[in-house]
Amino acid sequence: MDTGNLSVVSEFVLLGLCQSWAMQVLLLLIFFMLYLIIVSGNIAIMILIIIDTHLHSPMYFLLANLSFVDMWLSSVTTPKMITDLVRENKTISFGGCMCQILFVHFVGGGEMVLLVVMAYDRYVAICKPLHYSTIMNLQKCLGLVVISWTIGFVHAMSQMAVIMQLPFCGPREMDSFFCDIPLVIKLACMDSHSLGMLMNADSGVLAMTCFILLLISYTYILFTVRQGSKTSASRALSTCTAHITVVVLFFGPCIFIYVWPLSITWVDKFLAVFYSVITPLLNPAIYTLRNKEIKNAMKRFRSYYLHAKENI
Repeated sequence: MDTGNLSVVSEFVLLGLCQSWAMQVLLLLIFFMLYLIIVSGNIAIMILIIIDTHLHSPMYFLLANLSFVDMWLSSVTTPKMITDLVRENKTISFGGCMCQILFVHFVGGGEMVLLVVMAYDRYVAICKPLHYSTIMNLQKCLGLVVISWTIGFVHAMSQMAVIMQLPFCGPREMDSFFCDIPLVIKLACMDSHSLGMLMNADSGVLAMTCFILLLISYTYILFTVRQGSKTSASRALSTCTAHITVVVLFFGPCIFIYVWPLSITWVDKFLAVFYSVITPLLNPAIYTLRNKEIKNAMKRFRSYYLHAKENI
């Protein structure tokens, strides 16, 4: 390809979720409120786990990390989507687009591995309870979290190494509300079909590997639970149900975006919204509503706050 005649694309145009002004105003209000709930909810969980000594255990350490990751993942795309709903010209700079791709895959890849780590934690707690404190010590937990971030970073950089080399010379419009690899590759001035499949396969391999490991872990846990007492089985199932729900909500959209793309615009937009807004919103709700210890920690915090207020 003669790259000498290629002009440099300095920005891309995002077509957004819809074209109707009335609908955009409605979506602005909805997503602004949802984003506030995402940030406040996940921050509340992190603070609660930090200040309540009853929650200083590997499971809640990992949950605090998941809350941080969810908040960051939503913050990569949602604020830009919200501000674009009130703008006539929905553009994003080339650098901003590359940053979105980098952080979506960095944080998203890290969350996939973190969910596997959380499943491993539940596996050790339920299947090897006598060795739990030895296996899941603080050093091991920190190491596993660092590994999840490292894998996410390596995955994102492997994607960026290819994307940054693509030639862009003309088309600039993406029918979405944020930059993602399949859409950006289509704008490259080259035959991008094979490259698009390769890049999707890169993300798909990570997603499917983590998903299969999760299925194996929870299947083994469920078989172990069936052999235990009814009381322990009920508690284990309650915890695992919350984890499995989060896994399905997170990996479902990922699989349909990267592993089995449907190539239907409105479906792709719905999955992207689900992935970046709905999942980070539901995670804190699922864990707080189904977790007795989190509920008790919230009651202790509320009692402490009211007691301190009365003493002022």
